[in-house]
Amino acid sequence: MPGPERRVPCPTCGAPALYGPANPWRPFCGERCRSVDLGAWASERFRLPAATPPDPGAGGDGAGDAPAARH
Repeated sequence: MPGPERRVPCPTCGAPALYGPANPWRPFCGERCRSVDLGAWASERFRLPAATPPDPGAGGDGAGDAPAARH
């Protein structure tokens, strides 16, 4: 016997969406919201901020230095 239907907020519009096999667009409320989300990913609107990597030729941290010779 299946449990109660689980509803979650649609990530795009916030409307309640059925989260189960009966909803082929889960966790979205429908095809339109799923397409809007896919378009946002495709156009790179969902990006994580990243620190600029250090310049390996700048020196100072030893990252770009040659290994010291052993005697």
